[in-house]
Amino acid sequence: MRIFVFGSSLTSSYWNGAATYYRGIYKNLHRLGHSITFAEPDIYKRQQNQDAGEVDYATVRVYQTPQDLKPMLAEASEADLIIKHSGVGADDEWLEAKVLRCRSVETKVAFWDVDAPATLARLQQDPSDSFRDLIPQYDFIFTYGGGLPVVEQYRALGAKNCFPIYNGLDPDTHYPVAPEANSACDLAFVGHRLPDREKRVDDFFFAAAELAPELVFVLGGEGWGSRSLPNNVRWIGHISTTDHNRINCSARMVLNINRQSMADVGFSPPTRVFEAAGAGACVVTDAWAGIDHFFVPEKEILVASSAHEIVRYLRAMSIQQSQSIGVAMRTRALRDHTYNLRALEFQAAFRAVSDEIASNTASLAHSHV
Repeated sequence: MRIFVFGSSLTSSYWNGAATYYRGIYKNLHRLGHSITFAEPDIYKRQQNQDAGEVDYATVRVYQTPQDLKPMLAEASEADLIIKHSGVGADDEWLEAKVLRCRSVETKVAFWDVDAPATLARLQQDPSDSFRDLIPQYDFIFTYGGGLPVVEQYRALGAKNCFPIYNGLDPDTHYPVAPEANSACDLAFVGHRLPDREKRVDDFFFAAAELAPELVFVLGGEGWGSRSLPNNVRWIGHISTTDHNRINCSARMVLNINRQSMADVGFSPPTRVFEAAGAGACVVTDAWAGIDHFFVPEKEILVASSAHEIVRYLRAMSIQQSQSIGVAMRTRALRDHTYNLRALEFQAAFRAVSDEIASNTASLAHSHV
């Protein structure tokens, strides 16, 4: 199958939290025999901060916006499936409507939401949002998280279907490496400074640092340069995907903090959880519904509802105990949560709906005979 994708960026993780997800999904769809073309706009200095290495599983089209959009759509119209991801970062509303004009008997169109809580919140806040009328027109709705609550909301908005395809582990990219002395710390957190996350970073990461001045904390991600930091917190800036293993393997524990909207919806493990799992790191996550769908709390992952609980884990658990949890998490991720499995889930959903569409079309044609 020929798949044409509009997404934020496959080549760069710079201000692009979906990069790992895109790479894992499309690399494994390519391995299943599908041809991938990925179109990404030249914005936010991503092309100057590429970190994907050689992309041999997709043809990447870097386009100038908006002047190159029509040629991109013309090329997309030749595909068997067009995927419009949420959060492309430029011309999103325009693309949401225009890709549907490319539909034909040969070409199906999917909306693949990589931030369903934000998209659904946007629709709730604005009843006149033009995307409301477009949802029923898509052949497929995919999301990278949200579980049943998101599925139900999309179906209530008229979606023909909705399939969560969760984040996962790419074992070719995220795996254990030797720890690095310069990156050693008790707790590491990597995440960009975003309005929907900052208060939770205050409540979990910075509060934990204040409560445990004897421990060493490392903060990665963009946007924290203007922030006043506790003395035991070291900010190391943007961490490219090629450096995630080094950071995850050098920290005694790795902290995950979901954005508020993701935590509210639940069933939305971010890429960093699986990246850390691949490295065999001991992960501490803030509490959200659905964690036990992915990992067993206290055995494969640690769950904290406050900074006090994070500090309790850091002070009470031995290195051997934390390493044991990291090994168990990696074993579970390799068994149940690889991107190969996610690609198979996508393929099965696509085929099931396509068969249904073909059956309905045949029935309709027969009824007119």
